[in-house]
Amino acid sequence: MFPRRPPAALAAWLAGAGARGGGLLALLANQCRFVTGLRVRRAQQIAQLYGRLYSESSRRVLLGRLWRRLRGRPGHASALMAALAGVFVWDEERIQEEELQRSIDEMKRLEEMSSMFQSSGVERHPPEPKSQTEGSEDSGGKEQPWEMVMDKKHFKLWRRPITGTHLYQYRVFGTYTDVTPRQFFNVQLDTEYRKKWDALVIKLEVIERDVVSGSEVLHWVTHFPYPMYSRDYVYVRRYSVDQENNVMVLVSRAVEHPSVPESPEFVRVRSYESQMVIRPHKSFDENGFDYLLTYSDNPQTVFPRYCVSWMVSSGMPDFLEKLHMATLKAKNMEIKVKDYMSSKPLEMSSEAKATTPSSERKNEGSCGPARIEYA
Repeated sequence: MFPRRPPAALAAWLAGAGARGGGLLALLANQCRFVTGLRVRRAQQIAQLYGRLYSESSRRVLLGRLWRRLRGRPGHASALMAALAGVFVWDEERIQEEELQRSIDEMKRLEEMSSMFQSSGVERHPPEPKSQTEGSEDSGGKEQPWEMVMDKKHFKLWRRPITGTHLYQYRVFGTYTDVTPRQFFNVQLDTEYRKKWDALVIKLEVIERDVVSGSEVLHWVTHFPYPMYSRDYVYVRRYSVDQENNVMVLVSRAVEHPSVPESPEFVRVRSYESQMVIRPHKSFDENGFDYLLTYSDNPQTVFPRYCVSWMVSSGMPDFLEKLHMATLKAKNMEIKVKDYMSSKPLEMSSEAKATTPSSERKNEGSCGPARIEYA
């Protein structure tokens, strides 16, 4: 038992402690910092120990199990754990089947709207698309209407304001008749070939692939018009080829990845989305198809809204024309391009199979790029 102090003595002791260390609260704060420092050092020692004992794939499996166990708890301890461990959490970032299907459904709506024009033989392009309330937006609010920006022989370009921002979302509906859907699709996905035909690319590489869905994370660095800094994008993409329904789709959106920290050399674009849907006129290997491209990003410039809109509105047709010409060169000059349509689903390792629910693998494991052949 501690000896009882009289009130006067206790007050004097507290006053002396305050004079020496800033008071009782300062003492408690120092003690908390000391304990926190010990725990951080211990966590670092444990991480180093596991790094020596286990391979990278084993650590991913272990952290995946911990993530599922901690998921849903207050404070998102799992996300913090993943960030500290330098692991990309696929369960939260992979592109889901629903995202692919939404893009296909939008293509169907435009095709239905253009059916009257196709039957009359006047044009293949649809009229101005109607606004649709998508699942990511508040069902109680209305989307902004689409505005026609460009009307060319082979494509139409619309834009609409993104609610609550100074940005626009863009939509292109176009047709090509001199290349096949397979060729056009493969040229978009082939990162090595793009480095050759797109002079703006500084860097483009796949960072990581998901064994469950076939999604993959890419790091893309691109030149911007002078005097702006080059921009870099870290994004996840997933593609699907539905031969039964005669449609192809490619969906991309920005993510954060621990292995690609922000660089002072580039401006990181953190808001980016792109959906491309391709509908063959006949088959995947016969010339002729329609495509729908929906795109938005925030290039983080200080220019007024109309300047950014002009850059995107003029840059998108230029990019599509370069993509078209690259496809023609791959076709006519027999340039080797990876055939993503013929790729087999990723074969999961035994560790991945042990940590992936069987129902999830059944639903999502059919679209992964692997064992890619050349065509």
